[in-house]
Amino acid sequence: MLDIPRIKAISLDLDDTLWPVWPTIERAEKVLDAWLCERAPMAAALFSDPSARHDLREEVLQSRPEWKHNLSAIRREAIRLALYRSHEDPQLAEPAFEAFFAERNRVNLFDDAVMALEFLSARYPLVALSNGNASLSVIGIAKYFTARISAQTFGVGKPDARIFYAAAGAAGVAPAEVLHIGDDASLDVLGALNCDMQTVWVNRADHLWPHVEMPHETVVTLTELCDLFRRATKCGVAA
Repeated sequence: MLDIPRIKAISLDLDDTLWPVWPTIERAEKVLDAWLCERAPMAAALFSDPSARHDLREEVLQSRPEWKHNLSAIRREAIRLALYRSHEDPQLAEPAFEAFFAERNRVNLFDDAVMALEFLSARYPLVALSNGNASLSVIGIAKYFTARISAQTFGVGKPDARIFYAAAGAAGVAPAEVLHIGDDASLDVLGALNCDMQTVWVNRADHLWPHVEMPHETVVTLTELCDLFRRATKCGVAA
């Protein structure tokens, strides 16, 4: 169970916690494909093939291993490489990526997301902690967060302890005073547990818990989590 009085800040995952990520990525892939088909059809044919796209990404990573967590740089350079291999203009890589990235940030928030952000940010400093590359300002939810730490800017991703410690530092509290909320059992929950943080597993799809170590709380929705805080407040527990 959560020790609510111990919580002084919250770190919060983004993809699949506040919005479903794969429908968003699939739409963005289609936008990129249409953009390239109009301007660079040979590169579009190459980049639309999943196997070829994987090979391009792997080639980028082999040549630029420091980009391991920089999803934007990897995709941009993979597009550039596809253009080069197709004897089309490599300078189209930047606007092609921008077309993809604009659609990637047109997310469909879960119905409970804004309510939960309003509720939690009114009580605690919130730190966005993500391995993805979504833009909080473009999406329109930056106002709820004290800080945002992403793997691509920080240089390491979850479950590396350093990124969780950075979230605590951004909130100005000790790791043991942080509650981390996320959907991924390994990246979010185990990563945070290993840093002595409290954890909430957001299990929207009713998955079975796969590990020996357990989250402090499991919820199906963020509404359920907010209700837990409300009940604690009514019972006289500070929140």
